[in-house]
Amino acid sequence: MDRTRFPVDPWRLVETRFDGTDLGITESLFAVGNGYLGLRGNYSESRDAHLDGTFINGFHETWPISHAEEAYGFARVGQTIVNAPDPKVIRLYVDDEPLQVSIADMRAYERVLDFRSGVLERDLEWRTPAGKRVRVRSLRMVPLAQRHLAVMTFEVTLLDHGASLIISSQLMNRQDSDEHKPRQAGLGGGTTDPRQAASFDHRVLEPQLHHADPATGRLKLGYRTSESQMTLGVVADHHLETDAPYSMTVDSEDDLAKVIYRIAGEPGTTVRLTKLVAFHTANTIPARELIDRCERTLDRTWEEGVEAQYDAQRAWLDQFWARSDVEVPGHPDLQQAIRWNLFSILQASARAEGQGIAAKGVTGSGYGGHYFWDTEIYVLPFLTYTLPWAARNALRFRYTLLEYARTRARELSQKGALFPWRTINGHEASAYYAAGTAQYHIDADISYALSQYLGATGDDDFLAHEAIDIFVETARLWADLGFWRDETQRTFHIHGVTGPDEYTAVVDDNLYTNVLARFNLRRAARAVRELALNFPEAYADLVRRTGLTPDEPTEWENCAAGMLIPFDEHLGIHPQDVDFLEREMWDLRNTPLEKRPLLLNYHPLVIYRFQVLKQADVVLALYLQGDEFTAEQKKADFEYYDPITTGDSTLSATVQSIIAAEVGYHELALRYFNAALYVDLADRHSNTAEGVHVASTGGVWSALVAGFGGFRDIGSGAGKRQWRIDPRLPEAWESLVYRLTLRGTRVRVTVRASELELLVEDGDRAITFDVRDELVTVAPGKPVTVALKDQGPRLSGQPKYPAGTRRSDGTVISAIVPSGE
Repeated sequence: MDRTRFPVDPWRLVETRFDGTDLGITESLFAVGNGYLGLRGNYSESRDAHLDGTFINGFHETWPISHAEEAYGFARVGQTIVNAPDPKVIRLYVDDEPLQVSIADMRAYERVLDFRSGVLERDLEWRTPAGKRVRVRSLRMVPLAQRHLAVMTFEVTLLDHGASLIISSQLMNRQDSDEHKPRQAGLGGGTTDPRQAASFDHRVLEPQLHHADPATGRLKLGYRTSESQMTLGVVADHHLETDAPYSMTVDSEDDLAKVIYRIAGEPGTTVRLTKLVAFHTANTIPARELIDRCERTLDRTWEEGVEAQYDAQRAWLDQFWARSDVEVPGHPDLQQAIRWNLFSILQASARAEGQGIAAKGVTGSGYGGHYFWDTEIYVLPFLTYTLPWAARNALRFRYTLLEYARTRARELSQKGALFPWRTINGHEASAYYAAGTAQYHIDADISYALSQYLGATGDDDFLAHEAIDIFVETARLWADLGFWRDETQRTFHIHGVTGPDEYTAVVDDNLYTNVLARFNLRRAARAVRELALNFPEAYADLVRRTGLTPDEPTEWENCAAGMLIPFDEHLGIHPQDVDFLEREMWDLRNTPLEKRPLLLNYHPLVIYRFQVLKQADVVLALYLQGDEFTAEQKKADFEYYDPITTGDSTLSATVQSIIAAEVGYHELALRYFNAALYVDLADRHSNTAEGVHVASTGGVWSALVAGFGGFRDIGSGAGKRQWRIDPRLPEAWESLVYRLTLRGTRVRVTVRASELELLVEDGDRAITFDVRDELVTVAPGKPVTVALKDQGPRLSGQPKYPAGTRRSDGTVISAIVPSGE
């Protein structure tokens, strides 16, 4: 980051000058949201933008997926998040001259996103063409305490001369206009970047009503989406404060409603406009009823007072940081970036309630607003251990889609349930099955996150009435998808799947898939047996709901016990799949940077023929199921796969950091961590303009807490609960502080080079950790300090491809520098 433009501030993201070359990036970085509603960081004047965006979680349009060659079971219905009507527009004219930031004579400028207040503030001084100095200050907030609300203020002060002021506050439907259309893929052209959303060749938002109240300035727009038939209502209220004389007019039409204030300003005049906006959406409810809901939201807000909304936001965030902050004392630059990442997770998830957590949250249209496995593996650990109620909401959303998952499994001739690879409404939206539907591991990912949540919270009610159904149906899928092969030792195989690495597709016995499926099978069997023992009535209901038979858990356990886990004795590593080592090696060292990422420059069939990874696959399994591998195996696997992992996915660096730290490559671990920390802040993958990479922000927390902090949840699949802490503190850090909420008790963990300090900050339960093979119990009022034993070797240099490894063509290679170079 350019520190002259973005100075270091541990609690704020600050911009000190305007630069129009990276509008899309800063729109994402300065977005505000609460998980339901998101406003991109566009300028109020709305004349300089990459994408003027307002996004509501789950509000989407559908479209038929057209396949050049049809086949049974292909995904049929695409889904794309809709750019909702834009409430941010507040245009300013001084003596009829418009404020346009990109060409304005700016005498001062500052924009700040404050992580403690949750408010985006911009403060500038503009010298008009006539030489008049005008100060313009704006605030924007999407409250966490109120799900459907946005609060904005716009304040204008004439510093030295009188002037005629016009302020035009608007609600505008941009989805169906030509202005600021995103550059998107699919449905008729544009880029082929699959990370971007589909665009539409038809009108999406069909007007249902519009109104502007001439007495109050209340604006109303109502819509229904053309194909998905979802409905939306948006209402904006206004309150103008000034001592200067003014007049007000209003107007509305299908795609635009506005209120215009004309003010006769004298020197020193200050005009302050407060704008409250409410959004409500639904699947079938008429837009007029949603308008009524919006009006009730606004009426209640006025009764409570606008200042009360700011106070409630600060109180909400005070609690959030008390539960979730991660501190690296002495490194304010890292601290700023860490808190921005954690704040971004919050903005994507806090009020998602009833919806999933999209890959871009509510900051942009990237990936079509879809939900992926990203949520369960990268985002939910943070929520589970700091905001468990939000984790429960996300997992319960998966439960509401279970019937769709059962239907999808039947379409693929399988028993049980198969959750969609990418979706908004529960139906599979991935047209390219090889890198989509074939990633069956999503079933195990969801089960893993469920198990982690249940262990951390002890939420038996959720297990007994909803989560247990997911365990049962996913286990059924694995038992049916796999098959037994009679060999010297009878083994269970899973063929025709794709693991997390999308550069190696539709393979047999993908290690990650088999390892996580084994976990899923064991965990489901244990959950059923515990339910039958401890909650017999709930078990009886489960049998009635699912038709579960007494022998199924035994079958799952047998499948798990027989699961093939590929291992090459000669190299001493786990092949990514049974044929992976037979492929030719991709020469990453001599691949030009302009040919990266590979998926945008090479046909999939070219990539599939080589040993090259988009993202961590085996290495991710080493992290999630660490007790299933020896320390020697982890080191050997990491050294083999790290040099051939391109990092073309933002999901990779955090996992590589965690395992690099564990096996001893501490400098490399820190380098990968920094790469992940600045994925968006430095636009490392050149697509932050389409929205924040929410999974990467979640992964940053895991890299800190699980990587350097050494925290592991070991008990999920073993029939017991055990939390371990084995830190790997970087040499340049004096300490690392993080919090964990376990069974309702919040523990502060402080890692130093020679000691570990545990303190109960909230709660009444004692928690036991395994700290480097020593059981340590911390109780309320009884902090514990543990002297840390040797943390193992610190390996110098970087892992290289094993010397003497033979390609499939018989040639021998010596070494390849790691992907991080």
